[in-house]
Amino acid sequence: MKQKPKQKPKQKPKQKAAETVERLRALYPEAECALRYEGEPWRLLVMGILSAQCTDARVNIISEDLFSRFPTAGSLAEAEQPEIETAIKSCGLYRTKAKNIKASCAMITSDFNGIVPDNMDDLLKLPGVGRKIANLILGDIYGKPAIVTDTHCIRLSGRLGFTSADERRPERVEKTLAGLIEPSEQTDFCHRLVLFGREVCRARKPLCDNCPLCDLCTYYKTNSQ
Repeated sequence: MKQKPKQKPKQKPKQKAAETVERLRALYPEAECALRYEGEPWRLLVMGILSAQCTDARVNIISEDLFSRFPTAGSLAEAEQPEIETAIKSCGLYRTKAKNIKASCAMITSDFNGIVPDNMDDLLKLPGVGRKIANLILGDIYGKPAIVTDTHCIRLSGRLGFTSADERRPERVEKTLAGLIEPSEQTDFCHRLVLFGREVCRARKPLCDNCPLCDLCTYYKTNSQ
């Protein structure tokens, strides 16, 4: 990890956001989605549904078996729900997720000609899909500006001072960051926040003394005194 930067004068929010983007890019030049969806949009959608209250690592493991049994969105749409449940049983909320996966794949097949929608309105029609998953699809599949407000994004936004420290409403965080981060940077920025949140700015015992963003961080300034 880089040497801790010296304190800088207070920056305007957009300047601070741009500096944060640059430093995270230097730390993680290759920003990629942690879900291994093999370039298939419908797979990323299914894995997004599976990811609720489940780690990316676990989703990747579960999905290997799921996609070997059901290699297309159509095959998942036609599957019996108990079959899907069996394949994803080690994932939390597996009954609800199986129901939503089957229904979403059926809708993609019947209503969207087998193509995962490329806009927020249509994506939100799919069972089990909220703004977080929809933004994941829009950013990673279609290259559109998108803020994925997962737990790391929400936590780090508060600690860095982009949002209030107690803000937990995903849509509020999404709206704030969308106004601060350049559209072309948003998807990669969110992937980098995940990596940074796992390695440095952990939920418990963040590694503040070795943090390359500490001079930008409201949490650090408040808790280091």
